[in-house]
Amino acid sequence: MSIAEDREATAVPAGQAEVEVAIVGAGLAGTVLALSLAKAGRKIALVDPHRVHHDEFRAEKTRAEQMGLFEKLGLGPVFRSLVTPMTNVHVFRFGQLFERKQGWEYAFSYTPLVNGLRAALPPQVPLTIGKVAEVSTGPDRQRLVLTDGSVIDARLLVVATGYSEAVRRTIGVERVEESKAHSLTLGFDLAVTPQEFGLPSLTFYGRRIADRIAFLTIFRIGERMRANMFVYRTVADPWVRSFREDPQKVLLELMPEIAARCGNFAVASEVEVRQVGLTTTQGHRRDGVVFIGDAFATTCPAQGDGIHRVLTDVDCLSSTHIPAWLETPGMAADKICAFYDDPTKIAADARAMRASIYAKRITTETGLEWRLRRLRNNTARRLMIFARRFREAGKSGDAGPGPEGTAFDQTGKAPAGLGT
Repeated sequence: MSIAEDREATAVPAGQAEVEVAIVGAGLAGTVLALSLAKAGRKIALVDPHRVHHDEFRAEKTRAEQMGLFEKLGLGPVFRSLVTPMTNVHVFRFGQLFERKQGWEYAFSYTPLVNGLRAALPPQVPLTIGKVAEVSTGPDRQRLVLTDGSVIDARLLVVATGYSEAVRRTIGVERVEESKAHSLTLGFDLAVTPQEFGLPSLTFYGRRIADRIAFLTIFRIGERMRANMFVYRTVADPWVRSFREDPQKVLLELMPEIAARCGNFAVASEVEVRQVGLTTTQGHRRDGVVFIGDAFATTCPAQGDGIHRVLTDVDCLSSTHIPAWLETPGMAADKICAFYDDPTKIAADARAMRASIYAKRITTETGLEWRLRRLRNNTARRLMIFARRFREAGKSGDAGPGPEGTAFDQTGKAPAGLGT
């Protein structure tokens, strides 16, 4: 982990500024866009109410596909310094080892990640600390007035305020709920150390429809083991209250097969909870302003497409649309719509929304169609487990040691006490 996450971004004093692009919101979307535009020599103002990003439980792991986008944006080295890389993920289904995935994944805590990216901002793009009091948009210039009286005049305004509604309401853009309280993410630390855990990462899928569990994933962040559990419940559900009161008890009942591997699920932190709904935006096709990331749409984090959407928005804007927009006078809605109509952006948004809806339905729906789909999928998976065990038995006459010296018995389960 880099010490960059502990440094603070440079702040700019109150006054008046004239820039090419004003970005409101210095979370992941806004900060990455500011970094990308700064590399291209653009004159940027980045505005956020907080010098240091507040504690926030959000995305904590991403994949090689997203790392590729960070690399494309020229931010690969910065991102790598703030994350814990891993490969060799053990996936459990039906309480048995299903597969060993070799693809790269990257784990992080969201708040240190954002603060680390802010610390990488160059001096010519200081962070303006303030809240937006007034917004005026038009076909030529955009004007922000902050609560301390500072004024920012820009050709383009980018709203990257995540779930916050204040700036959206000021501009007159509405959020549309597609699936209210769609899913719930539970995050907590395990008392087991990375050395005791042994594996870089483990994923366990729920077995019963009644449990409404998408999956549990356990992974290393620095020197601690972190767990994210995705469920299709609401915060008010009594099950959630029971889980928060005694997560170890609930996990031991749900996943006894991997309890030993996880130190019998002893939990070393409070359980953090984040409810997520699926939303889109309407009224956003207007002069001078563009919405990106979660300020434009929200999807379920279980599928891991949220960061992909953010980076796709940034890439489309910084590499294609903003350079083209700034070459000619004006910033009317017809220019802005080129971003919303970009096939790459449309595909990324549609993929994330489609995956969010499908994952919940295949996990929770009880109609005949979805029962048949589950039967088809689960039959294929059980055959894959059988084929893997058959191959392993043929190689050694018994289930030999797994990767990194990890032994599994012939059921694919970790032997009792292993790794504790």
